[in-house]
Amino acid sequence: MALTGRTALFAALGSLPVGILAPSWTGMLAVNAPLSLAILCDYALAAPVRTLRFTRSGDTSVRLGDVAQVELTITNPSSRPLRALLRDAWPPSTWAQGTEQAASRHRLDVPAGERRRVTAVLTPTRRGDRHSERVTVRSYGPLGLAARQGNHHVPWTVRVLPPFASRKHLPSRLARLRELDGRTTTLIRGQGTEFDSLRDYVPGDDTRSIDWRATARRTTVAVRTWRPERDRHILVVLDTGRTSAGRVGDVPRLDAAMDAALLLSALASRAGDRVGLLAYDRRVRAQVQGRSAGDILPAMVNAFAPLEPELVETDARGLSAAALQNAPRGSLVVLLTGLDATPIEEGLLPVLPQLTRRHTVLVASVADPHVEHMTTKRGSAEGVYEAAAGTQARIQRQRTAEQLQRHGATVVDATPEKLAPALADAYLALKAAGRL
Repeated sequence: MALTGRTALFAALGSLPVGILAPSWTGMLAVNAPLSLAILCDYALAAPVRTLRFTRSGDTSVRLGDVAQVELTITNPSSRPLRALLRDAWPPSTWAQGTEQAASRHRLDVPAGERRRVTAVLTPTRRGDRHSERVTVRSYGPLGLAARQGNHHVPWTVRVLPPFASRKHLPSRLARLRELDGRTTTLIRGQGTEFDSLRDYVPGDDTRSIDWRATARRTTVAVRTWRPERDRHILVVLDTGRTSAGRVGDVPRLDAAMDAALLLSALASRAGDRVGLLAYDRRVRAQVQGRSAGDILPAMVNAFAPLEPELVETDARGLSAAALQNAPRGSLVVLLTGLDATPIEEGLLPVLPQLTRRHTVLVASVADPHVEHMTTKRGSAEGVYEAAAGTQARIQRQRTAEQLQRHGATVVDATPEKLAPALADAYLALKAAGRL
């Protein structure tokens, strides 16, 4: 009878969920019936996992490089206290390297009928939407010999936005914009600018600015002052094809292009211009149109967040057609793409005249600083070969840029950290020249 009872006990223990017993106990169960009974009772007294209730709250967006906090509330409706180990699982790119083990696991003691809250501190390492995965709870009995385990799906999404590191350049560019806008003593003249007022001539003024009729009515020579036109249209076209997937240093080309687009958009919206966005490879991946000056930057940041490069060749004809469709005549079209010779010569150059006939076109590209570093190598055969390769690559990019310029485009080619301010400067130069 004792043997039969022990056999029944082992059968009951064998029916328990896999993983509830520590490995060190399995060898002892065959010889220790009291211990087996204690483990079975401990399992029976553990708080149930299936009846637990979960809710989330906290941040729904965060800039890349910043920290987000998402709170998970656990309610124990059962009559038994919950002693548990909880794992709140998120994708690996949600945690800083090496911190997932500590950040995602929590020990809980929740009395019967009460609730507790744990906080997940997220430090995402990539842009995009990060969705919470399952919550796993292991509920231990009072002796800690056995446990119940189960999973719950508690959905939550945190959108990781671009960091917009180039915003540090915005104050200095806004100061230059105020100069162009006539808010300081520096005044400019150019085709397409708006007449502002008359003032006395001073040595160094452009003689073309002299207003002869006004001068005839005065005892001094009068010159016209001008200010840049406002309410111009700017369409930022982001190439999301295969060339945007390459990494330059630690930054993908696409991310560097996004950062430059954000600085340009912030500056242009402050200048009173209307900004739109078009992300394209073989189809439209993202689009922002018709937003006010206060809404354009948040809308672009939100559109950039889930955007990833597509490993396909960009359809230049489709891109040109989409730009022509979305930009009113006389707009500034800013194309953020690569300066690789083959895609430019076979794709962009044949359709570029369609754009330059109707718009002012500015092409911006991310240059690799390693190429410039290669050109300085000397002292060994390997170094000489690297210098030759770097020089050849640099010359090829210069030739490609010259081809674009001959077709009427303005070209900005700069390293990731310099691209955003260089693009902003090119925009201000076009403003100063009266081309906008």
